[in-house]
Amino acid sequence: MNYKFTKFQQEASFGTTVALVLAIAIVLNFISYQLFVRYDLTKNKDYSISQASKQTIGNLDDVVNIKAYFSQNAPAQYSQLRQEVGDLLDEYQNYSKGNIRYEMIDPTKDDELKMQLRSLGIPEVQFNVMEKDKYQVVNGYMGIVITYGDKNEVLPVVQDTNNFEYQLTSKIIKLTSKVQPVLGIVTSNKTLSAESEIKNAIESLRGLYEIQDIDLSKSKVIDDKIKTLLILGPREKFFDSQLKQVDAFIVKGGSAIFMVDGVKVEGGLQASVNDTGLNKLLEKYGIKINSNLVLDSSAGIASFNQGFMTFNLQYPFWPKITKTGFAASNPAVSKLESVTLPWASSIDINKEVVSKTTAITELIKSSPKSWTQTDSFNLNPQQEFTPTDSKSYLLGVMLKGDIKSAYTKEIGKNSRVVVISDSDFLRDNFMQGQSDSMNLFANLVDSLSLDESLMSIRAKGVTSRPIKADLTDADKNTTRYGNVFGITLLVMAFGVYRYTSRRKKREN
Repeated sequence: MNYKFTKFQQEASFGTTVALVLAIAIVLNFISYQLFVRYDLTKNKDYSISQASKQTIGNLDDVVNIKAYFSQNAPAQYSQLRQEVGDLLDEYQNYSKGNIRYEMIDPTKDDELKMQLRSLGIPEVQFNVMEKDKYQVVNGYMGIVITYGDKNEVLPVVQDTNNFEYQLTSKIIKLTSKVQPVLGIVTSNKTLSAESEIKNAIESLRGLYEIQDIDLSKSKVIDDKIKTLLILGPREKFFDSQLKQVDAFIVKGGSAIFMVDGVKVEGGLQASVNDTGLNKLLEKYGIKINSNLVLDSSAGIASFNQGFMTFNLQYPFWPKITKTGFAASNPAVSKLESVTLPWASSIDINKEVVSKTTAITELIKSSPKSWTQTDSFNLNPQQEFTPTDSKSYLLGVMLKGDIKSAYTKEIGKNSRVVVISDSDFLRDNFMQGQSDSMNLFANLVDSLSLDESLMSIRAKGVTSRPIKADLTDADKNTTRYGNVFGITLLVMAFGVYRYTSRRKKREN
């Protein structure tokens, strides 16, 4: 009798345990379904969306529909891209409180849909694939359409996910914002042409901003609706009437970005002082762009032609700014890894002129192994470069606060001025493959015109982490061979240690 009762107790106890485990599993499953949590262990959180995107989509007041058109017959590397885009869109949907809805669509066999995509600006792209021991061309799609109400925005071709989050979030902001910020680009005084010289840089801004051309030789007052004024690479002197327009805009609480070369370099590496007259204005704010060129032992790679030959070398006239050269406290530059500034000049700050209620941020500095060349410029890339009086030079600065007018007694409240002593890095032929150069420009514009949190999205994809310029050859060799053989030697050492430990235990 006792045996049967004990057996009954054990069976009942086992049944209770199973029921409890199932109940706990059901509760945990329900809770996990309600909560969405992911952990991204990469340094820059490359596989999860940033707080800025979460905030943007979390504040949506209506549904945004996203349709991702990706062909399933694409080569393997693009199939992986399709998966990565889908994963990111999953996060957008999960964090949006139901206001982001997306679907993945393969339009390959739908001729009517193909016509619709063509009218929206999504092209049919071609892939080279290996089939039956030969290369064949396959057509496909990798585009996205974002719809809000009766408005559409398009990403024609998504080639990678490095900048995908920024592009998508900025498109959503543009669609859902009631007012689009306006940028004023000065087109007079032989500034860099937005049509032929810096087209890529300007196009990168059109997703978020309305662009308005400003000819200071014809206008009398800069439009109040302009958020930020851009003066990029002028080669012609500004008259007082033009400088007064710029000053009046800044004093009214406007923001301005000056990317101005102290020395202009033209064909045949001919260099001469670039007298724009802007120093007449900037020095009243406490900033001076010097008529010199900064050379740096930390230098970018430049290509030169000699006859029929092309050679590449480190060119000290192209200072390469690395992590330590960017202001860690300023989000516009703090996450950049490296930017090369061709033929940059040094900047001086006169703190006695700057108002005590104006914050000065030294945005960009060359390395401590820098020197300058003045007057007789010799840009020959094959000369013997000998550093003289090496020190770090200021190449970019920001003023933020109460800026005094250069011409009247007025004081601008919450005005902001950024000065970079180089504009050549903006040129299309230089920006190719220099994503951090594009990020620097766009970040500065965003920091003066929009929410600074957007910059955390754009700076996620790291493009370069160069070795420090001040390392000795011995240190470089140690780093190089340590990376190549270090892990292997550690594994071998651990194996020997485990072997000897076990052998000792057996002997004992």
